[in-house]
Amino acid sequence: MALKRDNFVEFEDFFPSMVEKLGAEGFLNELCNGFRLLMDQEKGVITFESLKKSSDLLGLQGMNDDELLSMIKEGDSDGDGNLNETEFCVLMFRLSPELMKTSRMLVQEVLLHEL
Repeated sequence: MALKRDNFVEFEDFFPSMVEKLGAEGFLNELCNGFRLLMDQEKGVITFESLKKSSDLLGLQGMNDDELLSMIKEGDSDGDGNLNETEFCVLMFRLSPELMKTSRMLVQEVLLHEL
């Protein structure tokens, strides 16, 4: 859920509880479903236009164009001005501090076992 306060958007992080409820695979499937909901059906990526059109679904109806563009730029690692499915999923993980912490712990655990 997104809340806009004092010129910034604050997101409530439901991802950890979703992972707990759905499991890792189920959660990734839900992320992919979210991507498909937001993407431009013809281009197969999330564009500024498709995000703007879907902003009400995300609770972002009060965001201006610059804020929506910033969201896309935040995750656009290849610089094409859009979000492909991988970029979207990586961005969603990065926006969840708890998932990032869990991911780091899992990577460290794997590395310790390999040494």
